[in-house]
Amino acid sequence: MNTTELAIDVRGLTKRFGTRTVVNGIDLAVQRGSIVGFLGPNGSGKTTTMRMLCGLLTPDGGEGRCLGLDFRRESAALKRQVGYMTQKFSLYDDLSIRENLDFIGRLFELPERRRAVDESLQRLGLEARAGQLAGALSGGWKQRLALAACLLHRPKLLLLDEPTAGVDPKARREFWDELHTLAREGITVLVATHYMDEAERCDEIVFIAYGELLAKGRQDEVLAAAGIEPGGGNLEEAFVRLIGQAHDNYAATP
Repeated sequence: MNTTELAIDVRGLTKRFGTRTVVNGIDLAVQRGSIVGFLGPNGSGKTTTMRMLCGLLTPDGGEGRCLGLDFRRESAALKRQVGYMTQKFSLYDDLSIRENLDFIGRLFELPERRRAVDESLQRLGLEARAGQLAGALSGGWKQRLALAACLLHRPKLLLLDEPTAGVDPKARREFWDELHTLAREGITVLVATHYMDEAERCDEIVFIAYGELLAKGRQDEVLAAAGIEPGGGNLEEAFVRLIGQAHDNYAATP
């Protein structure tokens, strides 16, 4: 694969907290305009990896580029091209939808802030609720607001940390329809999820556990990595097998 076609191209990505290694030498290559599912149990290192990729955490090891920028040395420039959606809703409950977006626009010093806010409201179907307080929104509408905030500065890469957790099936489906629209527009998406039906909608899948990369590739490649023959199982079975193998290896490590 030509490296100029990669939105993410990192090698040996490592992060330690004290004596504990939470991300251990991960290599990750993500093609521009693709949707990649990031799967793993809680505590596997998904969030830590995303925070390193967008410049919020400094890695202890590794090298590479995100959007053509050195993710270690050019983190300030990288942050302006990445939209990061945290697992927990992180906007202001006591501000309206419009006020939250306007605040984000001020942080990014957008030259046409009001226009950007209006376009974001329209895109995510938030116009009629623009004056509603964020704290009064349901999970699905908070999700839309969070995505609108991520898109406000027109990023080229979206890092989404379990964005549909606790959201009803209809809202999840609409959210994923929007992700595919964004990918067709050339935006790259790395999305952490626990839902196998969502993983099946991704172009590629990355499995990690205990900070280690277990498998990556298309769905058929991940199934093969788990030892599942074509037609012999699904992603959920692959997930269980790979996590079980990783647990055994981790338990056997001195």
